[in-house]
Amino acid sequence: MKIGTVGLLFSGLSLLAGSACAQEDLRRFKLTPFSEMTPAQRAYADAVMAGPVAATGSAAVVPGAGTIGSPFNVYLRSPVLAERLRQLGEQIRFKSSLPERLKEFAILVTARHWTAQYEWYAHHRLALKAGLNPAVAEDLARGRRPAGMQEDEAIIYDFSHELHNQHAVGDATFKAAVDRFGEQGVVDLIAVNGYYVLVSMILNVDRTPIPGGGKPPLSVLK
Repeated sequence: MKIGTVGLLFSGLSLLAGSACAQEDLRRFKLTPFSEMTPAQRAYADAVMAGPVAATGSAAVVPGAGTIGSPFNVYLRSPVLAERLRQLGEQIRFKSSLPERLKEFAILVTARHWTAQYEWYAHHRLALKAGLNPAVAEDLARGRRPAGMQEDEAIIYDFSHELHNQHAVGDATFKAAVDRFGEQGVVDLIAVNGYYVLVSMILNVDRTPIPGGGKPPLSVLK
């Protein structure tokens, strides 16, 4: 490899590192190392690290990282609330009566509504892994009602979209959801939308960066 090529390579790597650092500097709630946490904060962080989110491949919960990422890092500032939210979040996310594909789709609808970049980044791969058609996710990312949705996905989309945009749902939308998922499923659907509104707010206020200096996946809709 020529010297000039090596120089360009290192220059490129430096730019990438600089971009990642610049994004990290935008984070409003700085990452708190385990060594600097209060006992209450550390107890919460340990519970998160030992909980089901650790098995999802989340960039916020990485063994050996010495800290936890957002939204958990933000919750740390209010440790009693953080613990309550951990329990609520684990119930809504990991014990829902909704199938994984549909629950993750509802999370993406919420992330798109709020243009929550990190939330979309974190859950897009999980939605695809659970069986969501990438084309459906792409349409959603572009702000369109997705074409080619399965029947149950269309019910999830219509219910969630109406709830976010109208702050209510119409009778036909409600009936379709109850007929398909039952009353428990509808309550679980409302809960996942509501909880991830909170997560979107936390991430957007924090300005949580995409890991590695990655490009935000969502455009701002007009």
